[in-house]
Amino acid sequence: MSLVLTPPEETTSRPADAWCAAPPVTDAEAKLPDWYRDFQSAAWDRFTALPVPVRTNQAWRFADLTHLRFDGFTPARPVSDSLAADLVARAVSGRPAEFAAHFVFANNRLLHAETRGLPAGALCLPVAEALASHSELIRPRFLRHDDTLGGEKFAALHDSATLSGVFLHFPKGCVAEHPVIVHHFVGGEDAVIFPHTLIVAEDAAQVSVVDFYESIADGEDTLVVGVADLEADRGGRIQYVALQDLSENGAKQVHLQHTRAGRDAAVKVGFVNLGAEWARSECVSRMVESGADCQIFAANLANGAQEYDQRTLQSHEAQHTTSDLLFKNALYDRSRTIFSGLIQVQPGAHHTDSYQSCRNLLGSDEAEANAMPGLEIDADQVRCSHGSTTGAIDDEEIFYLRARGIPADEARKIISLGFLHGAIEKLDGEALQDLLFARVERKFAGLA
Repeated sequence: MSLVLTPPEETTSRPADAWCAAPPVTDAEAKLPDWYRDFQSAAWDRFTALPVPVRTNQAWRFADLTHLRFDGFTPARPVSDSLAADLVARAVSGRPAEFAAHFVFANNRLLHAETRGLPAGALCLPVAEALASHSELIRPRFLRHDDTLGGEKFAALHDSATLSGVFLHFPKGCVAEHPVIVHHFVGGEDAVIFPHTLIVAEDAAQVSVVDFYESIADGEDTLVVGVADLEADRGGRIQYVALQDLSENGAKQVHLQHTRAGRDAAVKVGFVNLGAEWARSECVSRMVESGADCQIFAANLANGAQEYDQRTLQSHEAQHTTSDLLFKNALYDRSRTIFSGLIQVQPGAHHTDSYQSCRNLLGSDEAEANAMPGLEIDADQVRCSHGSTTGAIDDEEIFYLRARGIPADEARKIISLGFLHGAIEKLDGEALQDLLFARVERKFAGLA
């Protein structure tokens, strides 16, 4: 079993604008504010000027750049009425029993919305509607974060496009007892969608949001370029979970997530990757005021030739801030994972307490895990540590379970599920944990 293999060969250089021939806009006739149209135009100019990532870029170290072939991709077409009904039924059957709101999007278009469980004062709208009806509320917070971990070109493409997804604004003291559920479906050969989630929790507000990403059908080349921005003010609490279960045959995803935590705010982020041929996630967590806390967890199950590329930054920018990161990867067949994480303690951010851990469980001799944790400390009286472990399932554990009548294959399943559950159980909400764990079990049942 291998920990690090030689990086794949560099791909042939391509023009910077080869991914798309024109801005991926399908709402040209919609009544949207001028400032947003100007924003999209500037983003497209930025996209065409930015180069395609190459191996010499440290932010793409170990990545297989042959996956970055998006020539000919176009905005996804609307689904038929009959298919829309089937997708809504599929989403409804896969949601938790209790929820504050539920949105279903397919190919970048809203199919279904329920908001009856939202608390009074909470605002939860599709992004397109929020841009038109609450322009002054969304503008100061909309896509204002320009720090990425190598995905600048993807961010610019997303900013120039027609977006789907939701805008949530929870004012002071507003608390949702149950999560907001959002489903994003994508289908059609060479189709691309641009989901967007913007969550704002003001003083002492509390909200939980779950994004589901799924393919309409198997075997189609599709691309999902999504962004999730989280802002928690004084004492605000946000939990955000992204479950990626796209088709393993052709589907690709880039997910850019950004957190800004203010004074005494607490933000918890979870990633569960099960599908997609290739998925890259970038997670930037900024603790900008005293007392801010960010926790990031991931449970990833990869098989076949899947590749999961994960880049993180925990940026401590004020005194007395805390963060914790735990990524768990279970790999089978010829799958690959990449983890590159940095804890950054800015000058003056004294009394920081931060931890980072990446753990990899290899289920085959050909699986490959690359881990690059790091620390950058420019303050005093801090407590920071990081670590990474990679190994196979212990033969003694298999022997122990077999001695109790459990077949070897079932024993490996039990051990792997327990390994991944250690990250899922960090999230709040027993019903949500059960839902995510059931999806992991469902994929594992198909590995044999």
